[in-house]
Amino acid sequence: MLNLKTISKIIGSLLWIEATLLCLCLIVALMYQGDDVMSFVWTILITVSSGFIFRFLGRHTNNSISRRDAYFLVTISWILFSLYGTLPFLISKYIPSFTNAYFETMSGFTTTGATVIDFPEHLPKGLLFWRSLTQWIGGLGIVFFTIAILPSLMGGSVKIFAAESTGPIKSKLHPRLSTSAKGIWAVYFILTTACILSYKACGMGWFDAFNYSMTSTATGGFATESGSIMTFKSPAEEYVCTLFCFLSGVNFTLLYTSVAGIKFKQFFHNSEFRFYTVLVASFTIFIALELIFKNNYDVEHAFRSSVFQVVSFITTTGLFSDDAAKWPHVTWVVLAACMFFGACSGSTSGGIKSMRGVMLIKIVRNEMRQILHPNAVLPMKIDGYNVEMSKRVTLLAFIGMYLFLVFVCGFVMIAAGIDSTNAVTITLSCLGNVGPTLGLEIGPTMSWNELPHFAKWIGSLLMLVGRLELFTVLVLFTPSFWKEH
Repeated sequence: MLNLKTISKIIGSLLWIEATLLCLCLIVALMYQGDDVMSFVWTILITVSSGFIFRFLGRHTNNSISRRDAYFLVTISWILFSLYGTLPFLISKYIPSFTNAYFETMSGFTTTGATVIDFPEHLPKGLLFWRSLTQWIGGLGIVFFTIAILPSLMGGSVKIFAAESTGPIKSKLHPRLSTSAKGIWAVYFILTTACILSYKACGMGWFDAFNYSMTSTATGGFATESGSIMTFKSPAEEYVCTLFCFLSGVNFTLLYTSVAGIKFKQFFHNSEFRFYTVLVASFTIFIALELIFKNNYDVEHAFRSSVFQVVSFITTTGLFSDDAAKWPHVTWVVLAACMFFGACSGSTSGGIKSMRGVMLIKIVRNEMRQILHPNAVLPMKIDGYNVEMSKRVTLLAFIGMYLFLVFVCGFVMIAAGIDSTNAVTITLSCLGNVGPTLGLEIGPTMSWNELPHFAKWIGSLLMLVGRLELFTVLVLFTPSFWKEH
């Protein structure tokens, strides 16, 4: 069965890491002399104490874990990180409801960006920084972050990486996973730093620049203002945001190998990157034309608004520079397709990932050829990598389960009285870790505060399931997972 001692030991260390992150927010709260200082002090004390308890329960054990342990550890780590992350909101009473606080924190760590806060500008700076920091850490993964900074902690790091990483085909930079993790986090850190400096150069203040850069590169979507990027009325900042969200939607391993090795041709030789770029370009052109001819936008405004929203939706960021609820309804279908596909695997984005889109196209093409040539053996290769039959079956199972969850959860929300457009796009948004939704009751520029509590709990579960790519979480609900052998 589960090696609970080792799991407890690792969870204790993870909670100490979370306490360290909370200390950064305490420093921000002290700098701005906000009324959230004591809420962070108490949260840090509770989190550190809990870490000691978990470490004590896990004493006298090694770090080796099985695949079963890895799946359980990754799922419970995200749940507990979110649970302790609610404390600053609850203790400060800025979000007095536990349901709302947990939804907000889970939305942060999973980089969904759906918020229950109507006016984030009313929050003290420390809490605003905590919201953004949860997204930045969750962008590449809580446990993956730990592997990078404390490789000795994770005896089964390869199994944990398989449980938490995104995409159907896993890739590493280096035979040692901890070295790969450090390289990928270095790319992430450089992107974030460049984004901060770019926002600042466009006229944004330092505090906003730090917050928006963390949510942009994490493709999260939390903003310091209720008007998101639209508040600043700066086309330059919108283009900067679009650029860094687009780059954060690219596979980080591809970014590292292409930029570090100055092999930029690799981008255009990569099937997934080409698919991702074609989607962004074609969707942008379609929506821009709709805005020009039906909403009377000028060409530059139409292009800027369309490319911003397409990139924001396909990278599942959720920031907005325009109110898409006022656009022609056909554009909603395009943005919903962006929600579904997402950007590249191995990035900070959600959705099913563009790699699965590439695989689906190749499977359909092979099936057409097989009809004409029944005895032919048709391998499926992507960028020189032979995709074995087991991965094709897993892909179809993933797509099937994804659509099944959308159908069931959408049906439950419609039955509970939520309008059909909102119900479906809320489900897609949570499962794809997108953030905004499409509809009249809760539009793309509104908070989710009006949703009933049960819908927020369904949303929280879908965010976790979507971030960990379905099977990591859902396998815990199967009887075979809990059997001895």
